[in-house]
Amino acid sequence: MKRFTGLLRISVMLLLAAGLFACQSGSTRDGLFTAVDVFPTPPRPEGQTHVLELRADPIDTVRVAIIGLGMRGQGAVRRLSYIEEAKIVAVADVVPESVERAQQTLERMGRPPADGYTAADAWKEISKRDDIDLVYICTHWDLHAPIAIYAMEHGKHVATELPAALTIEEAWQLVNTAERTRRHMMMLENCNYDFFEMATLNMVQQGLFGEIVHAEGAYIHDLRSLLFAEEGGYWDMWRLEHNAKYDGSLYPMHGLGPIAHALNIHRGDRMEYLVSVSSNQFGLTAYAKEKFGEDSDYAQREYKKGDMNTTIIKTVKGKTIKIQHDVTSPRPYSRIHMLSGTKGFAQKWPRQGIALEPNGHNWLSAEEMAALLKEYEHPIVTEVGEKAREVGGHGGMDFIMDYRLIYCLHHGLPLDQDVYDAVEWSSIIELSKVSVKNQGMPVKIPDFTRGAWNELNTVTYYTK
Repeated sequence: MKRFTGLLRISVMLLLAAGLFACQSGSTRDGLFTAVDVFPTPPRPEGQTHVLELRADPIDTVRVAIIGLGMRGQGAVRRLSYIEEAKIVAVADVVPESVERAQQTLERMGRPPADGYTAADAWKEISKRDDIDLVYICTHWDLHAPIAIYAMEHGKHVATELPAALTIEEAWQLVNTAERTRRHMMMLENCNYDFFEMATLNMVQQGLFGEIVHAEGAYIHDLRSLLFAEEGGYWDMWRLEHNAKYDGSLYPMHGLGPIAHALNIHRGDRMEYLVSVSSNQFGLTAYAKEKFGEDSDYAQREYKKGDMNTTIIKTVKGKTIKIQHDVTSPRPYSRIHMLSGTKGFAQKWPRQGIALEPNGHNWLSAEEMAALLKEYEHPIVTEVGEKAREVGGHGGMDFIMDYRLIYCLHHGLPLDQDVYDAVEWSSIIELSKVSVKNQGMPVKIPDFTRGAWNELNTVTYYTK
């Protein structure tokens, strides 16, 4: 009898838990629970309107302040110095030697010196200046959203390194600030400008692959030596801290950005929900033991980030997306970049190839693929690709990214990437953390456009 009573009590508790889950999920579909709306979409504040395809006044010479002069910031100083319509007027970093290095680059490029800043909160003073048009943010992740919000509030356009936001709260702050101030806010997703990604985007938009049904992207990059580098790696080892504290898809943007544009996300479709799971953590502990010893602080520390995270996303129109993240395994670099449609298939990593109907079972030959990539070369690559290869930056895509940013600001055109791109792609970070923590629970993705996602029907990279 006692055993029966105990089983009954457990059954009641399970039913109560199921009821609680049903309340959280909000509704059922065909008798099944829908994805959990952990972060409901708030109403748009009164007086605000969306900033899809926002246009601002043209800027003759875009005056730029670069905040953060580590690996990415130093490259930005050099690349922007090649663009005639850009002028770097301020550079800032808490490491004085980094500021000096940026000044040396400007001198070497024949550019005038910029005002240098080394105070930790110099970005506030910089944002208040009236001789700056664009704040270009290359700090560690935690400062991206705070600086971007502050700069927009002081009338500046903003471009920030990845991610734009670490939390859904930050994402909404960015959206609301951009809508209220009517300032551009772009995340510097350089992979959208890789030559293969741009060619396949052009192929998609011209119907070569038919209807895209499924897409895959990734950030698979062995960063262990940089994560644990006490010198010459990430300043103050900030990126290791994120891997120690959190589990999820911590850096989804490189893989997601190009395929999101191919799928017209928030331009005719939107991401509806995701599920995310991670392997256990093995690689960081093993590496720390080998590098620093079994008894070292690094080896004894807990690292929450599972070695491989896999996130699956479903869109409103029934498309699926797979995104993977692994920075701790000894394997070749890969962003995957795979597009699968009703008439064809393309993939860049680990093998670059294209297959098309009526011979979809077979890869095109090297000669056929080269001819196809030439035929469908994106017009922007045709325009600036040769210069991009000369300047460099991940093969030239970094330069195309900067060139397009300045080009659009100079001509008063909508940017290729908007604030909704920035926050949607970044939102996967916190959403995946929630799903992982709850054994792959389906989690709804907020509609950051608040219903405007279906007003457009394609991604457009504008030219004058």
